[in-house]
Amino acid sequence: MKTKTLKKDKVNIITLGCSKNMVDSEVLSGQLLANEIDVVHENKKLDHNIVVVNTCGFIEKAKEESINTILDQVELKKRGKLDKVYVTGCLSERYKNNLETEIPEVDAFFGTMELPLILKQFEADYKSELIGERLLATPRHYAYLKISEGCNRTCAFCAIPLMRGQHISRPIEELVREAEGLVKKGVKEIMLIAQELTYYGLDIYKKRMLPDLLNRLADIRGLEWIRLHYAYPSKFPLEILDVVRQRENICNYLDIPLQHAANNMLAAMKRQITREEMEQLLATIRAKVPGICLRTTLIAGFPGETRDDVEELKTFLQKERFDRVGIFTYSHEEGTSGYALEDNITPEEKERRAQEIMEVQQEISYEKNQEKIGKIFKVLIDKKEAGRYLGRTEFDSVEVDNEVVIHSSKKLTTGEFYNVMITKAYDYDLEGEVV
Repeated sequence: MKTKTLKKDKVNIITLGCSKNMVDSEVLSGQLLANEIDVVHENKKLDHNIVVVNTCGFIEKAKEESINTILDQVELKKRGKLDKVYVTGCLSERYKNNLETEIPEVDAFFGTMELPLILKQFEADYKSELIGERLLATPRHYAYLKISEGCNRTCAFCAIPLMRGQHISRPIEELVREAEGLVKKGVKEIMLIAQELTYYGLDIYKKRMLPDLLNRLADIRGLEWIRLHYAYPSKFPLEILDVVRQRENICNYLDIPLQHAANNMLAAMKRQITREEMEQLLATIRAKVPGICLRTTLIAGFPGETRDDVEELKTFLQKERFDRVGIFTYSHEEGTSGYALEDNITPEEKERRAQEIMEVQQEISYEKNQEKIGKIFKVLIDKKEAGRYLGRTEFDSVEVDNEVVIHSSKKLTTGEFYNVMITKAYDYDLEGEVV
């Protein structure tokens, strides 16, 4: 036992959920490292003695995964493989009291805004001068940049404001400084993330400032791609599109979650927009930025959704022909206004509807990919796997979108760009050769 106390602590951070959580884990890592505490992400070697589980509490499946992960770590602690297990993140913010009762073996639970309290467990100080300093959990050529925290929207299905609070923008100067630091470390692509990008700046500058922020970031030398995630469609600030069109290093890519297309569903979800307004917005976006890649996210099985609503959503997809679509099945979350509605569609039926909707999109995706055969794209190499290289075009974000599979006898460098001619196309992936 005596030797154990002399052994230096090593902390493993396990991150669940979205990219916003990943950034939080990276910030925690940076703070621990600055306090001379050894820290790793998703450590496979199992040579650590402390674990921090950064949880997701967004929907039922994510909550289950978070709880199972906590229980796995608690089991390791019981077997003497770990000294401490700490839990932070959205699930912990939302259900802290319940979790403390249900899983007492966890050493401490923390909310989403309690970084200084986590550091106290390690007798470490929160170093405010380190704002923007992170230990990246991503490959070194791309990183996420969280431009704000929380959300002021009141969508009926969403528990994010319960876990992340109201919208708080980060100052432009701070974000530019952080992005410059990332580029100095070798980052070539930055993905802007927030619960709601287009709201950026309203709280601290009293006006929407995303176009200004984009111009400042686009001026950073060495930053080759800037990508926009999670733009809310209602009251969309169209001046963003001028900046996307004018600046070469801003990807022609926009992630704009719409959630549904039937007006009665949009109203029930409290989305503050109609199908007609969405169609007009999409037409404007495409007119202002020709060739832009549009990604959206949808929900299947919201309370009251009928077969007619599902058919309308499928028709909407066929008409709008999005480049990328993700779909969730509705999760009945306490604390949201949707919780007052009867969750009257079975899980099996929700899955069936989601599958049905995705089959429509699969066909659209296949057709759009076929159009790329014979064309040359600038591709960023993400990794080498099973003897082939995997990369992405500017129209593809990490993990959620298409990959370009490249077979090359010449050695390609991860994190570098190559011109690739597309030779084959599938539903969701492409194959190509370096030219």
